[in-house]
Amino acid sequence: MASGPQDRQHIWDNPKNVQKLLVVFWIACALMLCVDFLVHRHLSFEHDELPIEGWFGYYGFYGFIACVLLVVVAKQMRRFLMRGEDYYDK
Repeated sequence: MASGPQDRQHIWDNPKNVQKLLVVFWIACALMLCVDFLVHRHLSFEHDELPIEGWFGYYGFYGFIACVLLVVVAKQMRRFLMRGEDYYDK
């Protein structure tokens, strides 16, 4: 009996591969943080600059908070956008 596509295991089905990917992500995050520390960056506005933009790791923190807020808002939107299972059967 031949094995079908259902019998094949995907690369991310193995927990060891997932752990390796997470390690790569954490290393990439650490490297980005080091680059933020080493590279001098200019503030985005010359006259109306916000002092917080000069803080170490500000843009990474800002991006993380923005991503979390997107997820929270999407979960709340699901309440009124979601349709029933038999929506297209009618």
